[in-house]
Amino acid sequence: MSATAVAKPGPSAERHSPAKVVRLGAVCYLNAEPSVHGLEREPGFRIERDVPSRVAERLHAGEVDLGLVPSIEYAFGRYAIVPGVAIASLGAVRSVCLFHHGPLEIVRRVALDSSSRASAGLVRVLLHARLGRDPEYMPMAPGLDRMLEAADAALLIGDPALDLESDVARLDLGEEWTRLTGLPFVYAFWAGPVGAVSPDGVRRLQQALASGLASLPEIASRQAQGDAARAAKYEAYLSQNIVYRLGEAEQAGLLEFFRRAHAVGLVPAVPELRFHEQD
Repeated sequence: MSATAVAKPGPSAERHSPAKVVRLGAVCYLNAEPSVHGLEREPGFRIERDVPSRVAERLHAGEVDLGLVPSIEYAFGRYAIVPGVAIASLGAVRSVCLFHHGPLEIVRRVALDSSSRASAGLVRVLLHARLGRDPEYMPMAPGLDRMLEAADAALLIGDPALDLESDVARLDLGEEWTRLTGLPFVYAFWAGPVGAVSPDGVRRLQQALASGLASLPEIASRQAQGDAARAAKYEAYLSQNIVYRLGEAEQAGLLEFFRRAHAVGLVPAVPELRFHEQD
């Protein structure tokens, strides 16, 4: 599958003028903040935040023009990707973890945080590769104690996983993916129908990320609400664990995930990577 296709709108596709507001569905987690830094003050964009699964539902329903969607959602729509911008990791990610009692090899039932299908798909792919079988999976609202009462292992993602202080053994899924494949894992990116954003809009989204990456201490401090220790933890996470580019290595990791997800029946096909036009 090609990873370099550029999606161009057909003759009847509407192109956004600079005056038209692009509705952005953004993820309400710390790791998404650099991608939307300053966009609240940018004319032409309106940001609406929610958990990843809900952002994806709103994109599929046409309620937002672009969504910072879980990567697996791309396989379920005719979308194009904003080039160069992603939420990814190479190695440990710290915010996508499988908590478990006892050895992984005896896990029979897994409670899945229902906030994101990408992370749920990732844990299915990784456990299938590691165990050679598929445990029973049950979606649940995040809450480690309740999840582990109902299952042998529990997937938590985002801020609840990052902030959790627990002695329960955990498998970092970013680290496990890179150990298995040698590639980055892409959790999310901006995607929407072809023509949903103009080349100028693409440039401004890329600039917003650049501004966010230059403002990590400010973002971490704001999210920590004045707690210096938490702010230091958040800044280290954003700067050391999260990768925000969508380069060749990340595209290779994304396609590898789609191939493995297709092999275990999680997506209908391995999609071609299509990109919105940029200047």
